[in-house]
Amino acid sequence: MGNRHPRSNALSLATALVLGACAFAPAYAGGKANLASLEDGSRSFGRFVVTYRSGTAPRRDAAALERSLGNAASALGLNTLQRLRRTATGSDVVVSPRPLSRAEATALLHTIAADPNVESVENDMRMVPYWTPNDSRFREQFGFGSGAGGIRATTAWDLARGAGTVVAVIDTGIASHSDLNGNLVGGYDFISALSGAEAQQFGAFFIAADGNARDANPADPGDWNDNPNACRTGNSSWHGTHVAGTVAAVTNNAKGVAGTAPAAKVVPVRVLGRCGGFSSDIADAITWASGGAVPGVPANPNPADVINMSLGGSAPGACPQSYKNAIVGAAQRGSIVIVAAGNDDANASTAVNSDGQPVGYTMTNCGTVISVGATTSSGGRSSFSNFGPGVDIAAPGSGILSTVNNGLRGPTTEAYKAYDGTSMATPHVAGVAALVQSVARTPLTQEQMRTLLKNTARAFPVSPGAKPIGAGIVNADAAVKAAKAL
Repeated sequence: MGNRHPRSNALSLATALVLGACAFAPAYAGGKANLASLEDGSRSFGRFVVTYRSGTAPRRDAAALERSLGNAASALGLNTLQRLRRTATGSDVVVSPRPLSRAEATALLHTIAADPNVESVENDMRMVPYWTPNDSRFREQFGFGSGAGGIRATTAWDLARGAGTVVAVIDTGIASHSDLNGNLVGGYDFISALSGAEAQQFGAFFIAADGNARDANPADPGDWNDNPNACRTGNSSWHGTHVAGTVAAVTNNAKGVAGTAPAAKVVPVRVLGRCGGFSSDIADAITWASGGAVPGVPANPNPADVINMSLGGSAPGACPQSYKNAIVGAAQRGSIVIVAAGNDDANASTAVNSDGQPVGYTMTNCGTVISVGATTSSGGRSSFSNFGPGVDIAAPGSGILSTVNNGLRGPTTEAYKAYDGTSMATPHVAGVAALVQSVARTPLTQEQMRTLLKNTARAFPVSPGAKPIGAGIVNADAAVKAAKAL
């Protein structure tokens, strides 16, 4: 993982084809020559399907067919075009004596189509099966499919799975899970030590909960709290583990769930413990995750291509300057920063509810970030999702199944649970960003990624009305294809 933006995988991915759109294109580009058939991901071409009009000489006579093909071959300097066989529908499969470039293949299609006896001519496109993971609970993950609420990941996976990319999940840390561990790499615990006064007031396990300060162990000890004087009480959430599973759960392993970018690696970065975490720690985590230097902390050997932050705060309308500085630095180092819009059914840009009461700032207000709203399985806005002009794009955030732990306090056994929140929508977009970066010839910048994701988003099947949540639902398939075309 030492190479920040590896591109070797782009070549191997070029042969992984998603051809449904081309195969059923309703019209032939340029008339009888189906130029769209050349868009099958191939680098060279050599087999073509020619359909002669019913009743014409080439259709009924082999010698006439040979003359027609010979004329086309001669015009392009080829020795011959060999007829391989006739299909059940009366078309002829012909092959070139050598591989042709795209430009040569285009010229050949036009030349053959110029024969008035020809009804149509097209590349004999190569097809592959759509890759469908065999994870036992994959069918419960509506967010990846092509339904009303899906992000079209199932078709994108035939072109890209995120190989060579790193996504940093800045969250509660990670709980061991057999459906996730294989895609984890490195990590760090950025929760700093309490002062003596803080420890005396709230107890030694306030925030950190693991009994120590910053260290290289990002394990989540649980964020449960039973001290009402500190913050809201409750059981452990395993929030970071759930988010990480949506990004890159181990996929096609005949168990559990799939991840949005199943070949990506996740760097877990722990910043949230009991009662949350401090902005100073989170700002350092952003810097470190993106490859920047943090005093007293070893360098991150796996700088993030994408940073996922499914977290927010409690200062109305504000964003700490430390966050802004860290996020700008991360973007300059090449990390795409993607954040949750928040779950208060409020305008994310002003962070007030319909009654005008402050409900807490969101990361949306922190400058150059990609902010994500949440949708349901029907593609409508999740009722809790923040909205407004600051939200860039939406993704599935209601009833999202992912990896967690069964422990009410500390970790016990691994499990899967469905959660709701823009926290769940954000890792879908982070995963798509990883897919995009894995195939882009040159890594996209933060603003280029924002533009691409918004331009390729699909329209909401259910309008959010007066509570807009961005340009549409993130479309993994369209985003990856757009990135490959850059």
